[in-house]
Amino acid sequence: MIKVPLTVVGAEKLKAELQRLKSVDRPAVIAAIAEARSHGDLSENAEYDAAKERQGFVEGRIADLEGKLSNAQIIDPKELEATAEGRIVFGATVQLLDLDSEEQVAYQIVGDDEANLKEGKISVSSPIARALIGKYAEDVAEVQAPGGIREYEILDVKYL
Repeated sequence: MIKVPLTVVGAEKLKAELQRLKSVDRPAVIAAIAEARSHGDLSENAEYDAAKERQGFVEGRIADLEGKLSNAQIIDPKELEATAEGRIVFGATVQLLDLDSEEQVAYQIVGDDEANLKEGKISVSSPIARALIGKYAEDVAEVQAPGGIREYEILDVKYL
């Protein structure tokens, strides 16, 4: 089985979601099904159908999270040897300068399940992350973007 890289924070979020699904959402769905059953004929009962559909979603998500967590490789960048050298690794937060637009951006390199561009978290498998891994502050990374090659100067590397 392939190990799925996760940051410590990402793993904690998945564990918290799993706990909520098991302790709050699952019992609520069971109660909704019982309530809908008490209304009689199930063949024309929209409440029952909706509750069963919700149950399928909750159980599917529980199975998905349990699978991800059982295959997770939780990586704390502070424990990696590369951080002492200032090298960009999984979990690093990188301050970049787009050399074309002069715009500064910051990204944390995270696992696929944690990626959220609005939060500044990019997937380790994204083109920009692949271009950054192994580089150091003051290096220039070339990224193959849909509009052509973009160059980013690495201003700073942090390990949160």
